[in-house]
Parts: sequence; structure tokens; C-alpha cells
Amino acid sequence: MNRITSQNIDLFNSNLRYESPQEIVAFAMEISNKPVVTTSFGPHSAALLHLCVLSKKDIQVIWCDTGYNTTATYQHARELTKRLQLNLDIFTPKYTTAFLDHNLGRPSLEDPVHQAFSEEVKLKPFRKAFEKHQPDLWFTNLRQSQNEHRKKLDILSIGKQGVLKVSPFFYFSDEDIRDYLKKHHLPVETDYFDPVKAMQQRECGIHLKN
Repeated sequence: MNRITSQNIDLFNSNLRYESPQEIVAFAMEISNKPVVTTSFGPHSAALLHLCVLSKKDIQVIWCDTGYNTTATYQHARELTKRLQLNLDIFTPKYTTAFLDHNLGRPSLEDPVHQAFSEEVKLKPFRKAFEKHQPDLWFTNLRQSQNEHRKKLDILSIGKQGVLKVSPFFYFSDEDIRDYLKKHHLPVETDYFDPVKAMQQRECGIHLKN
């Protein structure tokens, strides 16, 4: 896949700006040989998973399970996996949650240990997933309104690994995405916890490093 580069990506983004998420996914599938979609099984995760599975039933779904998820999130993951028949591959930290709690604790953002914690819990499992599946295209649920870092991105962006990132719902508001979920009778999981972000508007680390 070499149609989209850093030199012409702005043109593609301009052309896709007012297309529907379904049309964005259809376009992306046409130019990809090995697409993947990542999920955290967070509150609005069902929207992107539903959209991608509609376009490619067996698309590879990657979940980097931190081990710190709530019971509700694990139930949500099980329900969506069964309902959408997800081709799911789960990646976890090398160390158990108990081991990490004992050796690193749950450091605050100001704690210098936080970077090491983020590396073990999120970044290493993510890199392992991409090394295994070698995708040329990565569907994400990034949206412009989520935080300052994401405002600088667009529907299409090229990650530091050189993989094209596609965010079909990038310009959707919270209300828009809730409407999509309601229209398709998809569940919302609100009891969600990310130990790396620590606060709702902070970037989780994966999209800063990749």
C-alpha cells in the first residue's frame, strides 16, 4: 500500500472530510492488504468494531488488555466478541497485575515511574501485537474532540511505525457516536478504567508513541 504518503495525505483527508464513516472504511479497505482494528472495549468501542466487521467480517481485532479492566469491561468484551463474531487476538503485559502493583505501584502522571509503568502495561503488548500481525493499515477510534493531541491529527494519519491510521469517526461528536450506537442497537460500557491515562482527556500513550 503506497498510495498515501506524507506528501499527499492532506489531499486524501480533504476528500474524505465529509464522507460517512462507512465510506471511509470502504475506501481504506480497498487500499489495504492487512488491516487491523484495535480496541480497548471502552465506552464507544462497539461503534468502530461494528463498522469494521460490516466491511470485512474476519478483520483482525487486537485488544491490549492491561489487566486493570473492570468486571463490566470484561463482560462488555465477551458480549461484543460473541455478538460481532470478532476475530480477536488478546495481548497482555508480561507481568501480572499483582507483580506490577508490588514493583511499580500505580504511579501518578508526575511520578517518574509512570513512563516505565506505561511501557509495561500498554506499549510492549502493543508492539508485540504489531510485530505479530504486521498490518499495513490500522483502524482506530480516535476523535478530534477527545484531547489536544488528537486535535492535531485527521481521519488519516501516518504513525511513527509508518502504518496508516484510519479514524472513521474522527469528526463525530459524543452525541453523533451515541446516535450511531443507538441506531445499530449496540451496547455502551461506561464503567471503564485505563490505568495509564489517569484522567479522561489525557492521551493513553499508544497514539503518542505510534
